Amino acid sequence: MFDQFVPRITAATNAIINITTGGSVSMTLDDRLAYPLRAAPDLCSLNMGSMNFAFHKAGRGIADWKYPWEHGHIAGSEAQIFRNTFADIKSVLARLGDAHGTRFEFECYDVGHLHNLKHFVDEGLVKGPLFIQCVLGILGGLNADPENLFLMRATADRLFGRENYAFSVLGAGRHQMPLVTMGAIMGGQVRVGLEDSLFLGRGQLAPNCAAQVLKIRRILEELSLEIATPDEARAILQTKGADRVRFNG
Repeated sequence: MFDQFVPRITAATNAIINITTGGSVSMTLDDRLAYPLRAAPDLCSLNMGSMNFAFHKAGRGIADWKYPWEHGHIAGSEAQIFRNTFADIKSVLARLGDAHGTRFEFECYDVGHLHNLKHFVDEGLVKGPLFIQCVLGILGGLNADPENLFLMRATADRLFGRENYAFSVLGAGRHQMPLVTMGAIMGGQVRVGLEDSLFLGRGQLAPNCAAQVLKIRRILEELSLEIATPDEARAILQTKGADRVRFNG
């Protein structure tokens, strides 16, 4: 499935393409790593712990479902756990990071995930600079209160030292634009897209991811913040470079 769209994106842009290692709760670790191991990306996401990952409340009030699978998928999330044990994370770091030079976006949904990351740093299995994604607003992790972003930032400072990591913010749903703007003001990177929010503004569905990207770019430029080029982003994250990625087979 990745082959149907990743090469097309690669041909159209020099941007870093970040591939998930999360997949779905129904996939094995080998399933989740199948494409990353073949493509050896610059960057992959890596969830820093097992967690409840529930979105069943999104189905409340919906009577007419468009597809037969939708209701069961959404309602079933109440009983699901996303698995990433310490052994799973260790395997990903070795098989993808050590073997292929891929760097990671360490997705931290709670303060405990930062401490999990510190464990792997202390064990010598993760080398800096770190790229930490603070994920707020998912039921099962920290909610999207602004105070929780301050908590994550302060905890990361204490555990790693501010000079040793870059961070970004994922705000779920209606919290997307306010939280990522806060993160940028605090010195972080930003993340937007339809995976995180379907909206461009209050009651306004986003037509595509690009509309959200253009909106946050405008906000950041109004705040006199500069937008990194793809090459500058690679330098910030210290990735291996597009010439060592195998997105075209």
